[in-house]
Amino acid sequence: MAEWRIDQPDDEAATGSRRSVSAAGVTGISRSAAAFLRETAIRTRRSLQAGLRGLVGIVYPPTCIACQAATGEAQALCPACWRGIGFIERPYCERLGTPFPIDLGTGLLSPAAIADPPVFARARAVCRFDGTARELVHRLKYGDRLELSLTLGRMMAQAGRELAADADLVLPVPLHRTRLWRRRFNQAAALARAVSRETGLPLATAALTRIRRTRQQVGLTRPQRAENLQGAFHVSTAMRSLIEDRRILLVDDVLTTGATVNAASRALLRAGASAVDVLTFARVVTDGREITT
Repeated sequence: MAEWRIDQPDDEAATGSRRSVSAAGVTGISRSAAAFLRETAIRTRRSLQAGLRGLVGIVYPPTCIACQAATGEAQALCPACWRGIGFIERPYCERLGTPFPIDLGTGLLSPAAIADPPVFARARAVCRFDGTARELVHRLKYGDRLELSLTLGRMMAQAGRELAADADLVLPVPLHRTRLWRRRFNQAAALARAVSRETGLPLATAALTRIRRTRQQVGLTRPQRAENLQGAFHVSTAMRSLIEDRRILLVDDVLTTGATVNAASRALLRAGASAVDVLTFARVVTDGREITT
């Protein structure tokens, strides 16, 4: 935006300002006129930006990020796909974030959280990992649709606002360097950037590293997943000062059994974190059956 520069008259010019105005017309711009010009410039810029967006919308009409149907704005879901998302809302377990079928009051823990408490303090997710949500995660993770992280990250920031209010630092669940090289980007890091931008929390993408290459988790039982991730994460000595005495908001795309975020949280707590909360876009919700997907 152009900056309007107003030259103030010196003392001699001020004493003769009335004569100058009457004799030669307006020689300066008043404060009110300057404010008017500045506001006009802002409105003009916004109008041009809106016009440009409209032109882009004509050439490239916005479509649903899930099914490609027409939408009213970019990076949005159509009504059908929106209805296909199983949003997770209260009542849910205050520790695991898993939804309860009926409302039994606030502050309750699920039997799973009581029988096998997680390493992390709290977990929250936008929705169940099925239907539209599964399609979005797969497109982000395997379809190189990195732009989806912007929309999913905004939704995560909203779902995890109580976690963000208590957090000091946002961290993504890291990939091993060989897997990162093959995939070219870490979807958890992309989501963490979006969450950091939405919440205003600082982001540390390199504080936690994955030092051991592990097998793919798909197809493994809960005990196998935990064993597979034993010792996989590490906080270097150089990064400990960044972690110590801070509450961490750990970001990932999907929470399945919790083995990955448990292992990552354990490494962060050993490095001195005061607590770790987990925020994901989706989570697997079961009726007690063993998860192997």
